[in-house]
Amino acid sequence: MAKHTFLVLTNPVEGKENEYNDWYTNQHVPDVVSVPGIVAAQRFRLSDFQMGDAPSPWKYLAIYEIDTNDVKATFEDMQSRIGTDKMIMTDALDMKNLSTFMYSPITEMITTEQVARQRRKAS
Repeated sequence: MAKHTFLVLTNPVEGKENEYNDWYTNQHVPDVVSVPGIVAAQRFRLSDFQMGDAPSPWKYLAIYEIDTNDVKATFEDMQSRIGTDKMIMTDALDMKNLSTFMYSPITEMITTEQVARQRRKAS
């Protein structure tokens, strides 16, 4: 099964941040992970610590893990649900300032434990 990572960068509508966060965490994420092929999700808020001078235009990030051999079909299934009872939307989401990106891995994930083990073998 092919693995993909889907990144969604968003902001709430001004004055609706609490409503946005409640909807995103309690409604939207469960709706999205109900799509066949989407197996996990996690949300993030922009950290106070930033590298570089340019501020991020997005305050929130959602990362979805997708396991499918047909990522296009999975994405189309997800898109077809938007605005239905299978994927309820909110006016607290700023749809004008939303960006999405799909990534496919080019390496296996490596952990600090694996690196330490390799370095111990080498010495």
